[in-house]
Formats: sequence, C-alpha cells, structure tokens
Amino acid sequence: MRADAFLAAAEALPFGRFDDLAGAGGLVVVAPHPDDESLGCGGLIAEARAAGRALRLIVVSDGAGSHPNSRAYPPESLTALRERETVEAASILRLGPEHITFLRLPDGAVPSSGPDAENAARAIAGVAASCAAGGIVVTWRHDPHCDHAASAAIVALARPLCPGLRVHAYPVWGWSLPPDTEIADEPRGLRLDVSAHRAAKERAIRAHGSQVTDLIDDDPEGFRLPPEMIARFLGSHEIFLEVAA
Repeated sequence: MRADAFLAAAEALPFGRFDDLAGAGGLVVVAPHPDDESLGCGGLIAEARAAGRALRLIVVSDGAGSHPNSRAYPPESLTALRERETVEAASILRLGPEHITFLRLPDGAVPSSGPDAENAARAIAGVAASCAAGGIVVTWRHDPHCDHAASAAIVALARPLCPGLRVHAYPVWGWSLPPDTEIADEPRGLRLDVSAHRAAKERAIRAHGSQVTDLIDDDPEGFRLPPEMIARFLGSHEIFLEVAA
C-alpha cells in the first residue's frame, strides 16, 4: 500500500476513546525527542490528565543534536534547555515533572538493538509497571527519522516484558513520506478527538522555544519546526495506529 493511500486511510479511522489505548490502566507516551510528545500526543496527554488517568512520559534522546554548531548552547546546555522546555510543555498539559523520564540517549544515534537499547526497554517496562499501564504509544516505525524508528524498536523490545500491553504508534515525520513509499499493511487503530485541548496543545508545542523560534540564533544549520508542520498537528484529532504483537 502506498504511503499516500495509507495516510489517507489513517485520516478516516474510526474515533475511539482513551480506554481503547490503555484499557482500565495507565498509559506511557514514548517520545524520541523533546517536542514529539507535544506534536503527536499533546491532546492525548491533556485528555488523560483531564480524566484523572495515570500517564507517564518517557523522552528517549537527549535532544542535543538540533543545533550542533551553537556556541551559546553546547550539547550539555542544549540538553538542559530542551528538558526544561519539555517540563514546561508537560505542565501546560497538566502533567507534572515527577511523571517524566529522560533516558538521554544520543540524539541522532538512538540504538535499535544492543545493550543500550535493551536497557532502555527495561526502563520503559519499569515505568509502565509503575503506573499499571495498559498501553503505550510511540512514534511510527515508518517515520523517516532514525531515532523515531529506533524508539519503535525499543518499545518492541519492551513489549515482552509487559504482557498484555497494548501498543499504538503516532506518526510525526511520517506525514512527509514520499507518496509512493510502500507500507506493508492497511492502517488499523483509531482517531482521538482532542478538539477540547487544541489551545493547550498549541501552547505546549510553542513551549519548545528552541525548536519553534529563533531562540538559538548562532547556528545557521540549526533545526526549526516548519510552520506548516506545526499547523498539521493542530487539528481536531490525533491518530494512533495499532501495532500488532
């Protein structure tokens, strides 16, 4: 199935509820980088917290690769900045810092296998157990970014450690796939209505100032989220694709 047909079908998935993602338990959101949680799952996080459901956020990479040439923000400073931005964004969505775990794997080189990936998988399983998680969401394995695919692979490693855990994927960079990219299966999953949380989600995205503004202005090669990409994530729903066991 071509990517353009797959994504069009994903946009027509039936609407579901939080319970369809997590059952009666809590939920773990896995974000490859600081900001992916706000883009792909900001509405979900706000919906869970508004309903009083347990939710934990795990950020996989250290985020230090977004501005590699900045002198004002060398890697350690950039990591600290992006973590502060994540805490601020999460607070807008009513998620406290005590519910956020930063794994700090290298941005741009998150492993999909080997000891570091296995350690990350065990950490994810531990966080899932801490909130009696019934589900986990992670970026789509077809996202054209190595860290997004690696995060999906790490969750696959964690899955056997959490029997019965439901796994869903959320596309981030997948929306930019070339239309003729072949995707093996037709989409299964759901759309979640997040229209009630749109304003909070937009504030959370914009809390990641290093990614959406010229806050870091001394690296002409630094990353900045394109306005059209931000707009793509400010619709009335979020998409969660079922990941088969």
